[in-house]
Amino acid sequence: MELGSVVEFLENKTILVSGVLAKDVFNVLKEKWGTRLNSFISEKITFVPGDISSEDLGLKDSNLKEELWNELDIMVNSAAITKFDERYDVAFGINTLGVIHLVNFAKKCVKLKVFVHVSTAYVAGERTGLILENPLDGASGLDFDAEMKVIDQKLNELKTKGAPQKEITLFMKNLGTERAKLHGWPNTYVFTKTMGEMLMQQSKENLSLVIIRPTVVSGTYKEPFPGWVEDLKTINTLFVASAQGNLPCLVGETKIIMDVIPVDMVVNAMIVAMVAHAKQPSDANIYHVGSSLRNPVTLVSILDYGFVYFTKKPWINKQGKPVKVSKIILFSSIASFHGYMQIRYLLPLKGLQVANTVFHNFFKGVYNDLRKKVKFVMRVVEIYKPYFYFNGIFDDTNTEKLRMTARGSRTETDLFYFDPDSIEWRDYFMNTHIPGVEKLLQQKRSFPKTKVFRSGHVPSDKTITDRVMPMTFIQSSRMGNTHFPVSHRDKTYFQRQRLSKMTLNVLRNQIGAAPICCWKPMSGIYAL
Repeated sequence: MELGSVVEFLENKTILVSGVLAKDVFNVLKEKWGTRLNSFISEKITFVPGDISSEDLGLKDSNLKEELWNELDIMVNSAAITKFDERYDVAFGINTLGVIHLVNFAKKCVKLKVFVHVSTAYVAGERTGLILENPLDGASGLDFDAEMKVIDQKLNELKTKGAPQKEITLFMKNLGTERAKLHGWPNTYVFTKTMGEMLMQQSKENLSLVIIRPTVVSGTYKEPFPGWVEDLKTINTLFVASAQGNLPCLVGETKIIMDVIPVDMVVNAMIVAMVAHAKQPSDANIYHVGSSLRNPVTLVSILDYGFVYFTKKPWINKQGKPVKVSKIILFSSIASFHGYMQIRYLLPLKGLQVANTVFHNFFKGVYNDLRKKVKFVMRVVEIYKPYFYFNGIFDDTNTEKLRMTARGSRTETDLFYFDPDSIEWRDYFMNTHIPGVEKLLQQKRSFPKTKVFRSGHVPSDKTITDRVMPMTFIQSSRMGNTHFPVSHRDKTYFQRQRLSKMTLNVLRNQIGAAPICCWKPMSGIYAL
């Protein structure tokens, strides 16, 4: 198949993208456009409030819906609840229900050429060996309706007995983990993503569907600039904790491969696959985007990169002294890990507790610091141990065919690169990714946390950019400067970098769970 120019294909296309708009990613545009950036953005972006957890994406304006159905060429879904232990009802609403609502909306779009869905490679669950790019049509007999009934039943029981919000939140978090492990998945995130992908395959009908399954997504390799990092989860948690001296040990096999892939390679794979399937739909529609098969990197190597980096460039603690880091001890079994923690930390903790009783809390500060450290280590191990023991290798035959097709066509492979074999891991982690993690942590420290609501009513202590699940609508140049009707209130919400109390109330009471924003691209070139 002749793929041709990706840039030419994207010209005059109308694309709907669901996902979070990150500010730093647009620094390149800020440098290019300077003071004209706002006017440039106003020509390209329109924000529309909506909710992907609702039918028809929560759009109330019938004229707007009709216009979308008539104009959309491509839909891309990258919206997801990625917190591993999120409330089951919240994760289910976005990762499972949201996917179905988007697919149903897509099937009403008369011009739609392709629908691209970002899943995760870890829908594979506990499989080992070479994991093929196969659909999940009958994954472990999962029953979507049964899971929805379980959620509704438990919520009704809790509300009937008048349970406080904290109790409901804790119960729903535990319920998600329990249901996931019951069916063979490590956490609520991958479990709800699995159900979403499975249902999408079952309900797509004649829709040209592309499923992208990235592995552990890391900071950008090159574009729009090296080292942009989205969050402090997975391997980034390890780096931050190591730098702070808070992660003395972990569990995991020494030879375990951590399948890492830079986020810009994931985006490029999405775009090239989008063009390929829009031009010629096919059944080979699932793409693993990872590195474990072609350029593997081990967990031990990643931990060593962090140790070397923070030994050379130590963090400064509250007392103004450099934090001394040590190599993280990796235990091959949970039993040996717990034995070490008992002798090295839990027994001294009990001793400090007794000493505080005798000496009137003289060692209170030391005790609290040690208790927090122990709690953190136990939490990290509990959340991430399935990945530290994961023995699967993700086959990427379809993805490699896509790369070969791009190389043999007029595709701009220097711009839309996604070959993991080009990565030298030591250089990437030491000079690109870890510095990006440090930069993100500094930014998070500079912004105060704000309480907002997810799924209409669930409060959470996260920054607004972390908690809002927008959807982006990309309009083509042929539609001119026409904007969909959006109130001044909603524009204010998306334009302000720091939200006022009034705007937060709008988010809680008016916009709902998943705001939608609309984006008109610059002459067909993507900007993510």
